[in-house]
Amino acid sequence: MRRILNILSNNWALVITLVMGVFLRFYKLTGFTTFLGDQGRDAIVVKRILTLEHLPAIGAPTSIGQVYLGPFYYYFITPWLWFFHLNPVGLVFGVALFSSIYLLINYIIVKELFDKKIALISTIFLSFSSILIDFSRFSWNPNLLPLFTLLTVYFVIKSLKTSKWYFFALSGAFLSFSIQLHYLSLFLIPSITILLINNLIKKIKQSNNVTMKQFVNYLLMLFSFILFSSPLIVFDLRHNFLNSKLFLALFQSSGTSFLTKINSLFDSFYYLNLYSFNISLNKFFVYLLLFFLTIILFTLIKKRSNLKTFIFIFFLTILGMSLYSGPKYPHYFVILYPLYYIIISRFLIFPKEAKWEKYLTILFIIGFIFLNFQKYPYLRSLPNNQITLSKNVAQKIYDNVNDKKFTVTALPEKYSDSTYRYFLEIWGKRSLEKDSLEKANELFVVCEKKCDIIIGNPMWDIAFFAPNKIVGEWEVRGVKIYKLVR
Repeated sequence: MRRILNILSNNWALVITLVMGVFLRFYKLTGFTTFLGDQGRDAIVVKRILTLEHLPAIGAPTSIGQVYLGPFYYYFITPWLWFFHLNPVGLVFGVALFSSIYLLINYIIVKELFDKKIALISTIFLSFSSILIDFSRFSWNPNLLPLFTLLTVYFVIKSLKTSKWYFFALSGAFLSFSIQLHYLSLFLIPSITILLINNLIKKIKQSNNVTMKQFVNYLLMLFSFILFSSPLIVFDLRHNFLNSKLFLALFQSSGTSFLTKINSLFDSFYYLNLYSFNISLNKFFVYLLLFFLTIILFTLIKKRSNLKTFIFIFFLTILGMSLYSGPKYPHYFVILYPLYYIIISRFLIFPKEAKWEKYLTILFIIGFIFLNFQKYPYLRSLPNNQITLSKNVAQKIYDNVNDKKFTVTALPEKYSDSTYRYFLEIWGKRSLEKDSLEKANELFVVCEKKCDIIIGNPMWDIAFFAPNKIVGEWEVRGVKIYKLVR
């Protein structure tokens, strides 16, 4: 007991940071979590995995381009739905738990690769970052990517340093997992490939025996990557490389001029800082910071340095992301947040450690926490209770279903009906599949916002059903439900 108390007293700053990080991820989690169309769709898929009804070979489509992800996320979160007896809050709990564990993992990894101070500062950034907290408080495939990105980079670094076969196998596996969480993780591949090739060249100069071992390790890494990506690879082969073509089309249609790409790079870095620190900095200052990181990278180019590796992976990844010149949403940068916070933390540790330098670091951290504190709505606002609302709407539909052949849709976002479909399915009244060509005998329209037209609405679900009569109308917390027949 005394030993535990000594450990806690010697690491009080870390303990407080972790406790606050976990608190901010779990406080009023059920009431404030997002439960919309994507979450309802995922809950249905996971429920069918649990019942062995359907074991998917692909994951969810991306928000742009309809590129399909791998199925890893579905299988990874499946146990949590079982633990919570099909309550969808279990999926949220799983994400929040692993996002909390990520804080400790970050500290352990950064402490090993850098030092204790950098580890603590970077963990503070992660613990209080409002954008990462938001991602940890609902179930969505990109939300676990900060953890998997960090582990991928860590295993790659350990592979290069130790040449242990299991680190190569883990590198391939976690790179596959990261890509299945979001396709922008593909931009980790160029930097990792260059690091591996550079390491191989060095080994060739040293010893032929080591080189053969290195080739075997590289093949093991490739095999591990292919093994865990195999469902998606098979899907692409069976569908004439549909996924690959759609992914490439995103960047081919984003503008090809050199100036466009440079502007996109600057914009990407600007928005990364905006989302990371919750402050809109002068663009000139942001561009100067990017130039500074580039200079640091070139000064370290011939040195063996973990900082060089992190900056190199960060720089090539954001360079690849800049090929896409569309809108820069916060979740597009989830592979960069963990790297960027570590890099910034490194530059907040000054070599001389003068008092004013320590105070500057402390002031920066306090300012960061203050700016992010204003972005915690669950500390001052009333919960929206989206899961409860969806459940209550589904209950009203359940009570008024009179025919086995019924279907559900929503206005104005037709795919948001999956939240109601989920509860109806686990209660034993399963509607016809979404976009099914089979004609239903009853149609329930959930009007989530103002709806001007119900009968005669051009939305496909309603137009295909072709209703001519409203036989029921109810309201649940401002949400109107219409029952239509022909």
